[in-house]
Amino acid sequence: MDGPAGPAFDGRAVHLELERVRAEFHQLLGAATRAELARPSAGTRWTNEQLLLHMLFGYLLVRPLLVVFALFGRLPLAASGAFARLLDAVTGPFDLVNYLGPVGGARLCGRRRMPRLFDRVIADLHRRVDTESPAHLALRMHYPTRWDPFFTDVMTVADLYRYPARHFDFHRRQLTLPQLAQG
Repeated sequence: MDGPAGPAFDGRAVHLELERVRAEFHQLLGAATRAELARPSAGTRWTNEQLLLHMLFGYLLVRPLLVVFALFGRLPLAASGAFARLLDAVTGPFDLVNYLGPVGGARLCGRRRMPRLFDRVIADLHRRVDTESPAHLALRMHYPTRWDPFFTDVMTVADLYRYPARHFDFHRRQLTLPQLAQG
């Protein structure tokens, strides 16, 4: 059933998506050699390993964004609009941090820690999806659309749960790992 915020939230679909991406992440990282991870990705300045960390970061980002929703989602929509415009105004510094984070993070986290971190964040998101109320899922706020092509002007909490898979799938196509060329 559709509600005022759009189509009804399908928690089962989100759970399936979380598990699909978790399995893909493990397969991509587990099948790659050190040399393959060190190769440049396609269309980014990152290596494959750095891009995989950036893909993980898309999931890590959901938790703090839920906190932001807890504040702005209860205020008039105009309040988050001002916040989104401010964030859009500092896109340049954000882009630098967004680039440098995976460069340093891949060195710190490495291929051994990334799967465990991915599993922890996915497990946390599963728990959160199971406890969401329809009212919380319908909270809305403006987003900085210049920060990410998958942010829309106004998003709901339900939209936020679907965001990281879209981000993951987009960047997966930029990986230059041999197992992706085979299938």
